[in-house]
Amino acid sequence: MHEGRRIFLGGLLTLALPPVLASAGTVVRYPPSEPQGNVGHEDPNAYFPVRLLRAALEHSGRDYLPQPTTQMMRQNRALVELQSGRAIEVLWTMTSRQRERDLLPVRVPLDRGLIGWRLLLIRRRDEARYAAIRKASELQALEALQGHDWPDTDILRANHYRVQTSSDYAGMFKMLSSGRVDYFPRSVFEVWSEAEAFADQGLMVAPGLALHYPSAFYYFVNKANIALAADLQRGLEAMMADGSYERLFQEYFGETLRRSALPTRRVFELRNPLLPEATPMARLDYRF
Repeated sequence: MHEGRRIFLGGLLTLALPPVLASAGTVVRYPPSEPQGNVGHEDPNAYFPVRLLRAALEHSGRDYLPQPTTQMMRQNRALVELQSGRAIEVLWTMTSRQRERDLLPVRVPLDRGLIGWRLLLIRRRDEARYAAIRKASELQALEALQGHDWPDTDILRANHYRVQTSSDYAGMFKMLSSGRVDYFPRSVFEVWSEAEAFADQGLMVAPGLALHYPSAFYYFVNKANIALAADLQRGLEAMMADGSYERLFQEYFGETLRRSALPTRRVFELRNPLLPEATPMARLDYRF
């Protein structure tokens, strides 16, 4: 569950944690999400990466204290801060070749590949138009909207989709509702809460359509922080083994997957030129 995009999937919030003493363990700082402008309510899915981070560190066998920083960060700034080793020790984001050159990925896909499944936020008055789309070329002729520094922008353009960009998250919904763009691809764990939040602007989820490209959403740490990467890997693997990851995943995404009804949708497949060769493709599986 966005760089303009909030840390986690385009626009997810982080869990507020009570103050704790640093002496109780090694502090692991992460960037809190940027306020969501006009969204107007907290999406419970927003807490998944923080809850998973805390659980994975608990399963690591070492004493860590995950804490949000006091400053909001757009994703690009968070990436720079992590690479420099200054303000944060971990963040979560979609992987790319460049990000894996700059940072150290923990190659356990946090969302089992859901980040690559996109539903389309559209104007309600255009519902029939999208219901009639049968070919990718029909969608490629329309104007999509994405964040100016989101990986999705490059992926869509590499697949011959027309894309306008913006760095203003709240303003993007105004761009769509006003007709400056035609549709706004969003991940399945973002689109439903956003459609509800902006229903008064005449927005809805397009019926019967989905975009898909292979992608992985990881925790990243500084390249020098090999110990933290190893502990996160160990903790996540332990959660996979004891079933606690699956329970948390279903708690947050089970209903979203049912509501999205992906097997019933017409899916346009996209290649992902940003995907590193080392991506564990077998783990990009959420099992319908």
